[in-house]
Amino acid sequence: MFSEPDDPAVVYRMRAAHAVACAALGAAPSPRVPEAWGWQGRTLGRPATGPYGPGWLRVVQSPVEKASGKLWTGPEDAERLVPRHVPRPRLHLVREWAEGDDVYRAELYDYVADGAVSATPVLTEAPRLTATWWSGLRTAIGGLSAVRTERTAVRQAYLDRAMPKYLAFLGRPVPTAPPAWSTAHGDLHWANLAGPKLSILDWEGWGMAPSGYDAALLHAYSLAVPETAERVRRELSDILASEAGRFAELVVIAELLQSAERGDNRELVPALRQRAGEVFRPGRCEAGPTPR
Repeated sequence: MFSEPDDPAVVYRMRAAHAVACAALGAAPSPRVPEAWGWQGRTLGRPATGPYGPGWLRVVQSPVEKASGKLWTGPEDAERLVPRHVPRPRLHLVREWAEGDDVYRAELYDYVADGAVSATPVLTEAPRLTATWWSGLRTAIGGLSAVRTERTAVRQAYLDRAMPKYLAFLGRPVPTAPPAWSTAHGDLHWANLAGPKLSILDWEGWGMAPSGYDAALLHAYSLAVPETAERVRRELSDILASEAGRFAELVVIAELLQSAERGDNRELVPALRQRAGEVFRPGRCEAGPTPR
């Protein structure tokens, strides 16, 4: 989650859009629960009671010319294509409308009673999670990886451009072709995982990525809490200890170093650089085929 936008006009516009969404979907927002804001006020979510009982009503804003593509249709595509045994809130209703140069999208989900494991993507303290939770996560990652889709979460062109640049400190050429590709959530961090009952939130950006991407991303966002990073490595060892998993870690590290350059999660930079050196050793992370 992000903070309420500094621009009062954005706050007013999104709250007004949320009220329109409630009316359109026959839902009433909960008056006593804090709002959940997305990046730069692009989304606003709140619990709401609607035709399916307790729910979560999320509103997304986009300029008209950008109201399409994978981020716009991700939740609906997930509802259609991702098996129900991958735990997530069901998406019941969707409405879209335009106001001037903006398009809004309202999505009514099941309400997830258990909150996110962390308020932020980067973990700040060790969570208390059961063996059942971890087992469920392994099963979910495996089930999702087998889903057939034409959606793309990470593009080969990005790897070719970003990995040599942001991993240059390793001192030798880094391969950019993954050993394998599979379907990933694409944003599997601690603020998108609920517990103690596992549920995976925010399905905007899912699609094809280097195999092991989700496990690698969760591990990277755990590095500030070594105890949990070690737990991730242990629980997801079948993924992270593989050639594909090590390559996926390098992909994620390059991405997060790039975002740190823009000011995001700079506290992770030393640990990310150290982990890259641990992962990228002679004979590891050989190049593989590009996706068809």
